[in-house]
Parts: sequence; structure tokens; C-alpha cells
Amino acid sequence: MVLNLSKVIELIVKEKGLRQEDLVQVVEAAVQSAAKKVYGDYDNIEAHYSQELDEVEVFQFKIVTEEVEDSNLHIALKQARKLDTSCQIGDELGEKLDASKLGRIAAQSAKQVIVQKVKEVERDAIYNEFIDMKGEIASGFIHRFDRKDVIVNLGKAEAILREKEQIPGEMLRRGDRVQALILDVTKSLKMPQIELSRTHPRFLVKLYEMEVPEVAEGIVEIVAVAREPGIRAKIAVRSHDQKVDPVGTCVGVKGARVQNVIQELKGERQDIVVWSEDAVRFVCNALSPARVSKVIVDKGARSMDVVVADDQLSLAIGRKGQNVRLVAKLTGWKIDVRSENTEVVVSSEDKRSLESIKDIDPSLVELLMEAGYKTLDDLAKAREEDLLEFEGIDETLAKKIIQKATVGAGEA
Repeated sequence: MVLNLSKVIELIVKEKGLRQEDLVQVVEAAVQSAAKKVYGDYDNIEAHYSQELDEVEVFQFKIVTEEVEDSNLHIALKQARKLDTSCQIGDELGEKLDASKLGRIAAQSAKQVIVQKVKEVERDAIYNEFIDMKGEIASGFIHRFDRKDVIVNLGKAEAILREKEQIPGEMLRRGDRVQALILDVTKSLKMPQIELSRTHPRFLVKLYEMEVPEVAEGIVEIVAVAREPGIRAKIAVRSHDQKVDPVGTCVGVKGARVQNVIQELKGERQDIVVWSEDAVRFVCNALSPARVSKVIVDKGARSMDVVVADDQLSLAIGRKGQNVRLVAKLTGWKIDVRSENTEVVVSSEDKRSLESIKDIDPSLVELLMEAGYKTLDDLAKAREEDLLEFEGIDETLAKKIIQKATVGAGEA
């Protein structure tokens, strides 16, 4: 067989980054396949690598019997005891075959199998390595471009950074070092398909884990992230240690930590806010730096009407609605922001429309408005069981309110 087989195996293991035991199995399978072409396709033919002899030995395992019905399956007791003096009837004995008889064609076949199997093992090894890294950051060099997609060399494999996963406006050049999140890894006929992302919210989380030890250790937790890649992001954080300020920890001394993240994301502005179990407080924190004057909550619709001072309105909404849009993504609540001046006008009009229903006293109007029933249309859509939760409203009054609100809303 192959001279210096151990050196060949060692060389391939180093070159391909494979495990030696995997490669040995590949060689054994190839020799076994070649042996079956010469000696017959029998299940009892096996190949085993001997490290001591530095060769692959081929054996045909036969059952020891008194009479031999099939020489490929059985061996006579007398002949068997020449190989093993202690064997008995019914034992299975491995008879070593002459590997030199495999010949050139069988050897060529074995070589092809080895090449094919090595590729399979290499492909599986790469897949297993990178599937374990899914959701983590990988670093590599830009190898080439496929139209607007970027092919990144990760060392052992190539990955693709599709156009939609690139930060808008980012200039990437061949040879540049790039970091990205391993978004997905799938098997394919050749090498595993590795997809990267620089726009995914988790990429931002992993960057903070790299920059902020307290985040990596779990002392500070990033609870939620909302991004408009390359422009602005909002991160909600909380501390599991009362002595640790989550926002200050992420920002770092003189903003060093957050600046490193901003630089990696090509100037993407970072708003770091404190997360709160109280939804109203969380929304108010997220709207920072805008100051909130009043919040009206509609739990059923999972929405909030946020009132701010007139001079805070543009700050709360943000350029082209960006700030309030990110707040909605971050908190999971629908946010409607308006100024105090607008609120006064709207509230007075809404209040007058509700007071037009004579069966509702002024104190009840206030309660209904605070609960989110600000207009006749809101009341018309209400369910009787919802109105029954208010003190002073029974089934008769609930029906009457809904009926009159429906009429009033239709006339309006």
C-alpha cells in the first residue's frame, strides 16, 4: 500500500485542518471499497489502519464451521486453527487478504474515494465549526465582489455579505478587514453557505459584548435594540448590580466604549437608555432627550399618546420621525407624540363630544378619557363588558352609552 502513510495522513490533517481519526476512517473506507472490487462485494470484508505497520490491512471475517458451504463466508476448523489455535466452531475469524493484489485500477479507485471523502469531511468540519458560531461575530478580509454582494475570506471558508446586510453608504474595498455577524450557515453540495450581516440588531449587541466587559459577563444586560443601520440606534440596558450604572458603563470613560462601536458602524449614533418593567417609564426613557409631560395609555391597542412641551415636539419625533419610530421598535408600543398646545385643543373638543351624551356625568367623562375613550368613535367601538368595569356604569347604561355614541359618531 502507500509508503509513509502516516506522514501523508499527518500532512493532509495539517493542510485541511481535519481530525486524524476522521481521515483514518476515510482511508479505511477507500481501501475497503477497492478490496471489494477485487475480492467481491461482501459485507465481511473490512479494512483497518495499523499504526504499528503503517499500512491499511484488509481482512475477510469468516465463521468457523465443520463443513465449508461458501468459502467467502466460512472457514474450516482445521484451517482456522492454523491462524488461531484457540478458535472453536461458531467463532468469527479475520483472515488477512493480500492487499498487493488490489492492483492499479483498485488503487486509483481508492484514491478517488479518498479525495471525495476528504472533501466531504472538510465540508462537514467547516459546517460544524461555523454553525457553532451562528449569532457570533466573525472577522475576515474582503476577497472579491459579486455584483453588490461582498465575498469575505474567513480563513477556512468564504462567506457572503449581501447588499441588504451591508450598512447603507458604507464603502468597502478589496483587502479591507471587516467584522460581521454570522447570520446563517447552511449545507450545500460544495462548501457550506455562510451568510453575514452588519445590519442585524444582534451585531450591535455582540459589539458591546466585545467593548464592555460588564456586558460580556452579564452584569449589564442589553434587553432590547432598535436600529436604522448607519444612522441611529437605541439600546435599552439594565444592571444586575445596584452599584453598576448600566448607561455609564456602556458609554465608558469620556465615551471611549460607545465611540469604538460608533466607529465600527461608520458613525451610527447610539442612544443608550435604561430599560424598565414599567412600560410608561420605559417609553419616557426611550424618548430621551425629549422631556415628556403626559402619557395616555391604551393597553388593549398597546399604544400610547405622548404629550410633550411645544419646544420638545421636534426633538421627540426626530428628523423624518426617526426618533419616535425607533422608540416604537425598541419598546414594542405604538407611539403617537403631540405637543401640549395640540393636546389642549384636542382634549377640549373630545371632552365636549363625550359630554354631549347626557347620561355621562363629568367625572365619568374624565375617567373614560384617561382610559383611552377620547372620542365618540372610541366609545362606539367599545364592548359592554369593558364599560362595566367603570364604577357607576351598569348594563343598561353601557348599552345606552354605546348606542348614543354610535349615533353621535355617525352624525359627526
